[in-house]
Amino acid sequence: MTTRRPFVGGNWKMNLTREGAVALARALAGDDPASEALEVALFPAFVHLDAVGATLALARSGLALGAQDCYPEPDGAFTGEVSIPMLGDLSVSAVLVGHSERRHIIGEPDDLVARKCRAVLDAGLTCVLCVGETLDERQAGLTDAVNERQARSALQGADLDDPSRLVVAYEPVWAIGTGRTATPEDAQEAHARLRAVLSDLYDADTAESVRIIYGGSVKPGNAAELFSRPGVDGGLIGGASLDARGFLDICAAARGARAAHGATTP
Repeated sequence: MTTRRPFVGGNWKMNLTREGAVALARALAGDDPASEALEVALFPAFVHLDAVGATLALARSGLALGAQDCYPEPDGAFTGEVSIPMLGDLSVSAVLVGHSERRHIIGEPDDLVARKCRAVLDAGLTCVLCVGETLDERQAGLTDAVNERQARSALQGADLDDPSRLVVAYEPVWAIGTGRTATPEDAQEAHARLRAVLSDLYDADTAESVRIIYGGSVKPGNAAELFSRPGVDGGLIGGASLDARGFLDICAAARGARAAHGATTP
């Protein structure tokens, strides 16, 4: 039986002013969706981390503070980058690594994603590792091959003494911000194959403990069906996380799915 605690992340991307970020954090903290049954993290822009973190602390919220990216070196001549120790100063506890927009728009290669992944894990933070195929790759039948390559590259040699600190986010690139969503069956199959890769990289017990979540146009209207699938341990939410009520509804769907199949083996 799985004891995985579902995870829902709100990736605010390059959105909101400082005032808007604080207002959204305050609204979410006021109806705090985090609990022993659900871990919830907010990922505001770098420049809003301090203000959002202070808002969550003032509200004594259980919401975790996450960063959208990091640089793997602790310091140095890396203009424009943000290090993990810097994030630690702001009480950041989770970091997104390898998001498709970093891979395909910014141009981050697999080896840099791998360095970031290992640095986050070595620092004792939660690493949300994003993997997923483009539309061309999907149409070519390469979904599993792409996901496996990205997961193996990022995690090869990574120390995973605490599997709860790794969250793998399956985010098909063709479904991010497009309104198109993988079917629950597609998501479940991709998650099962990713768990098999984790089992091969580590062992079956470790793989069983790692949370694998889905991201890609998740909304209040489709969240419950997606999360209802065994092996889908929550979601990484983009646009819908900018609306407090909608994001809270998605969190409620994750809690409901946990209650319905929390003891189901993926």
